Amino acid sequence: MLPAALGLSLALAVAPTWAERADRLQPMHIEADALRYDDARQTSVFTGNVVITKGTIVIRGQQVEVRQDAQGNQFGTITGTPQRRAFFRQKREGLDEYIEGEALRIDYDGQTETVRFTDQAVLRRYRGTALNDEARGALIVYNGTTETFTVDGGGSAARTPDNPSGRVRAMLTPPPPADAPAPATGAPAPLQPSIQMEPRR
Repeated sequence: MLPAALGLSLALAVAPTWAERADRLQPMHIEADALRYDDARQTSVFTGNVVITKGTIVIRGQQVEVRQDAQGNQFGTITGTPQRRAFFRQKREGLDEYIEGEALRIDYDGQTETVRFTDQAVLRRYRGTALNDEARGALIVYNGTTETFTVDGGGSAARTPDNPSGRVRAMLTPPPPADAPAPATGAPAPLQPSIQMEPRR
């Protein structure tokens, strides 16, 4: 349990929108320095500058363990380091918006479309290329089906140089007026502040 956890539940939009639905049906492409497959446990462990794409989903980490159940649902545990945290990004259905997050550990559940960010967690929403919302805490759970997330602060146990109090921190931008110009489109926002991984040589 997180000590003195602070809960914050935020809806990402008034109208119902969801994570990109087609992602569930896309194949998972993985690059890594090494792979260990365990047939008995039906798991694959990728290590070393792991990069995964699945439709609009992008995952990066130092180690990724992938498991698939009998129904074809995929589950992943992504771990990073304080210098290069694990990373997750996905487009929102029908919108030029992206959700991305970082943490020392990320757990992805393809069956429930839930992503759990643990330890030094950050979640951001981009409209076009502009950062719109950001939340920080010890634990963030993002539900791609309902487009909601919760953020828990970890108190003194979760203090970092970026967050010396260990409490939940959030920056929320109000929706633009109806007559406002559309957000900038084009290439997705930079995958920041993660460090870009060099391609294998």
